[in-house]
Amino acid sequence: MTRDEVTAEIIAARLATGLTWQRLADAIDRPVVWTIAALLGQHPIPAESGRTLVDLLGIDESAVPVLAAVPMRGGLPTAVPTDPTIYRFYEVLQVYGGAIKELIHEEFGDGIMSAINFSIDVERKEHPDGDRVVVTLDGKFLPYAWTAAPA
Repeated sequence: MTRDEVTAEIIAARLATGLTWQRLADAIDRPVVWTIAALLGQHPIPAESGRTLVDLLGIDESAVPVLAAVPMRGGLPTAVPTDPTIYRFYEVLQVYGGAIKELIHEEFGDGIMSAINFSIDVERKEHPDGDRVVVTLDGKFLPYAWTAAPA
C-alpha cells in the first residue's frame, strides 16, 4: 500500500465515519493541525498512535507501518497552488513575505524561522464584519552559522 493510497483511504474513512479531525487528534493526544498534516502524509505517526487511528477509522492494520514511515515532505500538485484556500496563503506570502523576512532579520538577525521546530494553530475569531481566521505560526529562530571550510 502506498502513502497516497493510505491518505485516500483515511480521507474516505473519516468522511464515512463522521469523525472530526479534532476527534482524531484527541485520540492520539496531538495538536489538530499536526494530526491533519500527518494523516495527509507530511509527518510520520508513531506505530502506537497509528494503530489507534487505524482502529478509529476502521481501515486495515497494514496502514500502520506506512503511517510510521518518514514521508517525502512538502510539494504541491502544481507550482502555483490552485486550491483557493491554499492559494490565499501563497498570495499572503507573495504580498507580505518580503516584509515578514525583513522584520525577522531586523528583530533576530540573519537566520530563518524553523518549520522543523514549529507549531501552528488555527482559530476562529468573531468579528462584526464576518468571522476571522487567525493562523499563528510559531517557529524557532535559527541563525545562519557561516563556518570556514577545513584547511
